[in-house]
Amino acid sequence: MKIAIVILNWNGQKLLEQFLPSVINFSSKEAKIYIADNASTDSSVTYVKENFPTVKVIENTINGGYAKGYNDALQSIDADIYCLLNSDVEVTENWLEPIKTVFRNEENTAIIQPKLLDFKDKTKFEYAGAAGGFIDLYGYPYCRGRLFNQLEKDNGQFNDEATIFWASGACLFIRSKVFHQLGGLDEDYFAHQEEIDLCWRAQNRGFKIKYVGASTVYHVGGATLEETNPHKTYLNFRNSLLNIVKNVPKRWFLFVLFSRLILDGIAGLKFLLELKPVHTLAIVKAHFSVYKNFFKFLKKRRALHKKQDYNLHTSIVWQYFALGRKKFDELK
Repeated sequence: MKIAIVILNWNGQKLLEQFLPSVINFSSKEAKIYIADNASTDSSVTYVKENFPTVKVIENTINGGYAKGYNDALQSIDADIYCLLNSDVEVTENWLEPIKTVFRNEENTAIIQPKLLDFKDKTKFEYAGAAGGFIDLYGYPYCRGRLFNQLEKDNGQFNDEATIFWASGACLFIRSKVFHQLGGLDEDYFAHQEEIDLCWRAQNRGFKIKYVGASTVYHVGGATLEETNPHKTYLNFRNSLLNIVKNVPKRWFLFVLFSRLILDGIAGLKFLLELKPVHTLAIVKAHFSVYKNFFKFLKKRRALHKKQDYNLHTSIVWQYFALGRKKFDELK
């Protein structure tokens, strides 16, 4: 089983200086390590070539974001398993072995995520994926160990293996044949939530997505775009809507879509009341972008395999804000 760990980089020399050594120390005997550079303008490529000669550098011609960056780089990498790893992730000793074991034993498991803890507070789960992701009735993503901005402490409650709905793009393992069968990541997303779309499409073809709690990594999060950046708000709201247009089952499609128009409007008002009008504007721009590209994504929807139902009995918005349920195990 050949594993390729592929770290996407854009002007990230400081992150590579800090986190690449842990990847090399704990992975180089079991995997080949690649840096996929998205046309950086700093000296990060030179830094890697001079200091880590065993790491292969793939230089993309443009910064096409997370999706295109990986799509381009993975075309030239020969491996059975791709690990898409953020440059701000610290890995741990023996982190690969539990992942390999599941892939060996479960042929139908196509995508795996390890336990994702917060590098800044290693007692807590990390926002980007925690202990594996799910989708609620209205297309909102949430995680075991993270509901909205509420992070749980890691008390061993998710040291298990579990079937999940989506794996975090901060550290995502995928069988190479499945990645290419699915046509890779959707480049219209640019960044954020494209991994949810990828996992959704994989499940529509009958593959499983798994979380493996015996493997642990630590993620900084927000190293490329801070949580307070309105462009991040734009991408998250836009891409969440694109996930709905592409993937929500037909019988729920119109209900979910119109419900999200209302809920996103409420979110915009909330930002206004919090004196964050730039984020309200970001939501407006996100919706207009979806309207502009609506028929393009409907066309993609029609080309996809049969849609499957998802967690239709859960509204994370209602349970979190109205019922005050702040932990995954409290959800009904």
